[in-house]
Amino acid sequence: MLESAFFYMFGGLAVLAAMGVVLARNTMHSVMFLIFCFFNASGLFFMLDAEFLGVILILVYVGAVMVLFMFVIMMLEINTAVLREGFTRYLPIGALVAGVLLIEFIAAAHSGIFTDGVRATAEHLGRDVNNTVEIGKILYTKYLLGFEIAALVLLAALVGAIVLTIRSRKDAKYQNISAQVRVRKEDRLRKVRM
Repeated sequence: MLESAFFYMFGGLAVLAAMGVVLARNTMHSVMFLIFCFFNASGLFFMLDAEFLGVILILVYVGAVMVLFMFVIMMLEINTAVLREGFTRYLPIGALVAGVLLIEFIAAAHSGIFTDGVRATAEHLGRDVNNTVEIGKILYTKYLLGFEIAALVLLAALVGAIVLTIRSRKDAKYQNISAQVRVRKEDRLRKVRM
């Protein structure tokens, strides 16, 4: 009973936070809602005995990615008035997509999969099962190719982000290491008579 209450609490708060991400007008508020959604999803992972995934979700996404998003949003000066100019032009398409998704959600809810007789229950693993070891076994055996491809895609994205952000500035001062090594005392030292 208590486990079901925690599941509904974490699940409901995650859905509300996800709605806040989409509906918030301020970008910083959207980021904060997304952090709150990640914390609730992490709570769901903890309830499923997937502590490793829950901790990784908090450390990697909340601790690193979302902080990076916050700094990028704060550094970019986005003019929201320009972004909202064409809002009514895309409203019919957005309403159509939202209507189709609502129909799909209602159809899935009434399909009979979520009835009490068919509902699957999550069973807790024994103490001898280490979920970190099990994830590692599956990740590095069955899904090794996909894992390596994802690593290469992330590396390409990292290199692309660095290339896009490097700017050559004329007022920047650069070091010339060879000139610094070849310098003589007479070049730097000037005697002044007082």
